[in-house]
Amino acid sequence: MALTGRAALLAALGSLPVGIWDPSWAGILAVNAPLAVACACDFALAAPVRRLGLTRSGDTSARLGDTADVTLTVTNTSGRPLRAHLRDAWPPSSWQPGTEVTASRHRLRVPAGERRRATTRLRPTRRGDRQSDRVTIRSYGPLGLFARQGTHKVPWTVRVLPPFTSRKHLPSKLARLRELDGRTSVLTRGEGTEFDSLREYVPGDDTRSIDWRATARQTTVAVRTWRPERDRHILLVLDTGRTSAGRVGDAPRLDASMDAALLLAALASRAGDRVDLLAYDRRVRALVQGRSAGDVLPSLVNAMATLEPELVETDSRGLTAMALRSAPRRSLIVLLTTLDAAPVEEGLLPVLSQLTQRHTVLLASVADPHIAGMARARGNTEAVYEAAAAAQAQAERDRIAEQLRRRGVTVVDATPDDLAPALADAYLALKAAGRL
Repeated sequence: MALTGRAALLAALGSLPVGIWDPSWAGILAVNAPLAVACACDFALAAPVRRLGLTRSGDTSARLGDTADVTLTVTNTSGRPLRAHLRDAWPPSSWQPGTEVTASRHRLRVPAGERRRATTRLRPTRRGDRQSDRVTIRSYGPLGLFARQGTHKVPWTVRVLPPFTSRKHLPSKLARLRELDGRTSVLTRGEGTEFDSLREYVPGDDTRSIDWRATARQTTVAVRTWRPERDRHILLVLDTGRTSAGRVGDAPRLDASMDAALLLAALASRAGDRVDLLAYDRRVRALVQGRSAGDVLPSLVNAMATLEPELVETDSRGLTAMALRSAPRRSLIVLLTTLDAAPVEEGLLPVLSQLTQRHTVLLASVADPHIAGMARARGNTEAVYEAAAAAQAQAERDRIAEQLRRRGVTVVDATPDDLAPALADAYLALKAAGRL
């Protein structure tokens, strides 16, 4: 039950003249008794809240930054019309700051025996599953003096997926892939290491590509054509330990790593390669295996949606063992982790040889663009000290990267905006060189 502001205003206006001209309990009772009777009648005529039928429908997923519409259908099974204010409660991260009040509250008028729909538009600010809370309904009588109030639990879940902002780079990377495959009009033949077919020699072809056995069996000179390797296995390994929780700009490092992994997965699946995902810190957080080319990207996005950094040190031995178990044959293992000295030297380097002996390893790390800005700072003593600290930090990353390269690891170290295209370029370079 709830007393409205209109009833309080009428009580105050009725009590004011009584207080001025004849202040007494009898006068107050004479004014408020009819108001109390009117409130009781208004309450009796209000549609009951608990007998309402509520169901949900609408979107079950949305990319981070996009909107999701969830429709609440209210069925009035009583014999009285429903005049109501409705609040559809969701977690605070389901809306942009300051927009929750207008987005979650609705006014409804539902005649007896009919139904109406109220649509709540969500705009989540974080990845993961957003579950609806309770629906609070305040049903008013015809006079608007008194209201019935009650809550309903109407479960619904909206999964907020990674935004995949790097998909804007996909067309240019696919164009480069087509050049490697020799399917575009370029001046040179398609690069690659996997035999494709034989064709007739034309002036300008590399004489090293002449197939002399095929030439001996026909009257024209035959040359071999090549294409990039296909049907290779790629394992994306996301480090979800404490270093992935560090914020670079407005987002954790893990989000930038996931965005780069999605672009690489989209590119590799178009290239005919098989892509799997492993997310690990001290245990497996996500594992996607054996998906077809058309299903791999939705599966990865869905698996990444609920991933959050864990504030624990990554178990490099366990990660290596799980990666070897997930990739029993020669594969390209893409480690999306950190280049910080302590985790690499104490954790990854002692077990790295187990991966490099059997697989091609590519390590991608998110660099902080603020460090580059600090390195360029000048003008006062504080700025010079900041520049020196930034130069020392960058030198340390370069030293760790060089140690990894000496062990046969391809290293990509780039800022969040540049990591995804840089990782895709490194993959194309490995494919062109026949190292997958």
